[in-house]
Amino acid sequence: MATSKMEETFVPFRGIKKDLKGRLLCYKQDWTSGIRAGIRILAPTTYIFFASAIPVISFGEQLERDTEGSLTAVQTLASTALCGIIHSIVGGQPLLILGVAEPTVLMYTFMFKFAKDQKDLGQPLFLAWTGWVCVWTALLLVLLSVLGACSIINRFTRVAGELFGLLIAMLFMQQAIKGVVEEFGIPKIEDANQLALQPSWRFGNGMFALVLSFGLLITALKSRKARSWRYGAGWLRGFIADYGVPVMVVVWTGVSYMPVNDVPKGIPRRLFSPNPWSPGAYTNWTVAKEILNVPIVYIFGAFIPATMIAVLYYFDHSVASQLAQQKEFNLKKPSSYHYDLLLLGFLTLLCGLLGIPPANGVIPQSPMHTKSLATLKHQLLRRKLVDTARQSISKNSNLSELYENMQQAYDEMQTPLAYQIPSSLGLKELKESTIQQASSTGCINAPVDETVFDIDKDIDDLLHVEVKEQRLSNVLQALMVGGCLAAMPFIKKIPTSVLWGYFAFMAIESLPGNQFWERILLLFTAPSRRYKVLEEHHATFVETVPFKTVAAFTLFQTVYLLACFGITWIPIAGVLFPLMIMLLVPARQYLLPKFFKGAHLQDLDAAEYEEASATYNMTFGEDDVHSRTRTPQVDSAEVLDEIMTRSRGEVRHINSLKVKGLTQTPIDDTKPAYSPRISQQVDSPHLNELRVDKIPK
Repeated sequence: MATSKMEETFVPFRGIKKDLKGRLLCYKQDWTSGIRAGIRILAPTTYIFFASAIPVISFGEQLERDTEGSLTAVQTLASTALCGIIHSIVGGQPLLILGVAEPTVLMYTFMFKFAKDQKDLGQPLFLAWTGWVCVWTALLLVLLSVLGACSIINRFTRVAGELFGLLIAMLFMQQAIKGVVEEFGIPKIEDANQLALQPSWRFGNGMFALVLSFGLLITALKSRKARSWRYGAGWLRGFIADYGVPVMVVVWTGVSYMPVNDVPKGIPRRLFSPNPWSPGAYTNWTVAKEILNVPIVYIFGAFIPATMIAVLYYFDHSVASQLAQQKEFNLKKPSSYHYDLLLLGFLTLLCGLLGIPPANGVIPQSPMHTKSLATLKHQLLRRKLVDTARQSISKNSNLSELYENMQQAYDEMQTPLAYQIPSSLGLKELKESTIQQASSTGCINAPVDETVFDIDKDIDDLLHVEVKEQRLSNVLQALMVGGCLAAMPFIKKIPTSVLWGYFAFMAIESLPGNQFWERILLLFTAPSRRYKVLEEHHATFVETVPFKTVAAFTLFQTVYLLACFGITWIPIAGVLFPLMIMLLVPARQYLLPKFFKGAHLQDLDAAEYEEASATYNMTFGEDDVHSRTRTPQVDSAEVLDEIMTRSRGEVRHINSLKVKGLTQTPIDDTKPAYSPRISQQVDSPHLNELRVDKIPK
C-alpha cells in the first residue's frame, strides 16, 4: 500500500531504482484500469481540467503584464499541457498534476525585472537567460533526485506548508487588488489617445471592472458551497459545486458584452495574447538559438536564481505528490518521489530551451485529482454492492449471509497487483445500530429486509476510501489544456477584470483548512465568544494547547510570513523567498522546541489534519434527537468534499483520540456473532472516514 512516509536513505540512485521497479510492475494496469472505467473517467477528467486550465490562463495574463508581453497565456498553457502529457505517460505517480504555478510566475517576474535593467541582457535576451536558469535548475533537481533528497520530505511539516500556502494567498490577493486598480489607469502598451482611455471612460471601465470582479468572486464562492444548499436535486448541486466556477467565468464574460454597443471599443479590457499561429508568436520556441548569445558572466550568474527555483520546485513538487498520496486514500500502488523529481529536472530543461515557464506539481489540484478518482471508485463499488444486497434480500438471506455476499462482491471488484497480496481492507464492520436493531426485533437469523438494512443508506458506511489509480484521466486533462491553445481566440474574450476576481477567489478559497489562518482568526475572536469555536468541528489544538501558547506560536508564524512577503517587494532579493521557506525546516527542528513544549508542538504542527467533533447545545427535545440521528442520503462526492480541506486537499480526521470524551461507545458483546469482521475495540478516528458525524456524543 502506498504511503507518503519514506525511509531516510541517501545512497545515490537507490531511491530512483526503487521507484522505477515499483511503478514498472503496475504500468500496464495504470492504463487498463482507466480504460475499463469507460465513459465514467470523463467526470474526474473534466473536473481537474477546469481546476488546472483557469489558473494557468490567469497566470498567463499576469505574466503578460509583468514581462511586457515576453510571456503570455500561450506559453503557460503550452508548458502545462506539454509537461502534463509527458508526466502522465512516463512519470511515476500519475495522480500528480503538473502546471505553471504562482511561485513560478513570481520568480519569472523577478528575473524579468533584473534582466531588463541589464544593458548586456535587456528584454531581447530575457528568455535566453532564463534558459540558462532552467539548465542550472535542471542540474540541481537531477542531483537532488540522485542523492535521495526526497527521503527527508516528511521534515517539511505543517509550519512550512501552511505558511507557504498563506504567502501564496497573499500574493494572489495582492495581484487581484493591483489588477483592479490598474483598470482605472492607462495600460503601458496602449495608445493613450484612444477614446476608451480618456479620463471619464477610464473611470467607467474601472467601475465596470469592480462589478465584474466582485460578481465573479461572490458567485464563485457561493457555487463552491452548492452541495450544502437545501434546494435542488443532488446531481444538480454536485454539478454546480464541481463546475460552477468555470460556468461563472463564462456567465460574467457574457455580462461584459451587455453594454458593448454603448461604450467605446476596449471597455471592458480583455485578455491580451497572440494566437499561437500569429506572425512572430512562435519566436519563443526558437530561444535555444540565442542561448549562446548570453554573456558568460550572466550564464554563471543564472546559478543564483536557479538555486532558489530548484529549492522551490523540490518543496512544492514533493509536497503536492505527498498530498495526492495521503494514507487515508488507501492507495495500493507505490510512490515515486525520487524518479518524479528526476523527470521534473528534464522537463525544466525542456521548457527552458523552448522559452516557456516550467511546470511542477501543483496544490490543491493534485489532491483534488485523487479525490475525484476516489469518488469514481466509490461509485463503481457502490453500484456492485447495491445489486448484490438486493439479490441477497430477494433470496431471503439473513444479516450474516447478506454481509458475506457483499464482502465476496467487494473482493471481486478488487484487482490486486502481480507483486502484492489482495487488499486487506475489506468492507467496514456493520453499524452497531444495525446489529442492535436486528437483535432487539429478534430478526438476527431471520431473512433481512430494508427495515433492518437500508440499502441506499447503509452501504456507504461499509466502504473505505479507495482510489481508481490510473493514467488516463491525467493524460486526457493535459490534452484538453493543450486544446485551449486552439481556443485562444475565444479565451481572449474573457475580461481581465474577471481574471482579477478569480485571483481573489483563489486567495479566499485557499484559506479554509489552513490551521495557521484558523489560529489567526482565533486570536481576533473575543474571549467571550471563543466558546462558539467548540460548537463546530475544530482543530484539536483548540482543546489541548493553552491559548497563550497558541498565540505565541501564531505570532512567530505571522512575523515570519510578513518577512517573507516583504522580501518579495525587494527587486533583487525577492528571489530569496524560497530560501526563507526552507529555513523553516531547521527552525522547526532545533529552534522552536526551545520555546514550546513537545506535546504542544505536536498538536500545533501536526503531520495530519485532525479535528475534534463539535460540542453541541444539548437543550433540544426528543423529536430533535430523532431528526438529528437520521442519516441523510448523500452521494460520495458530497461526502469526500466535506471531509477534505480546500486549501491543501487534506483528509480531515474526525473524533481524535487525543481529546477526551470524543471516542465512541464500545461495541456490544453480541455484535461479533453476527459479523465476523467486527472488532470489539473502541472506534478509531479513521473508522468513519466517509461519514461526517455531527451527532453529539
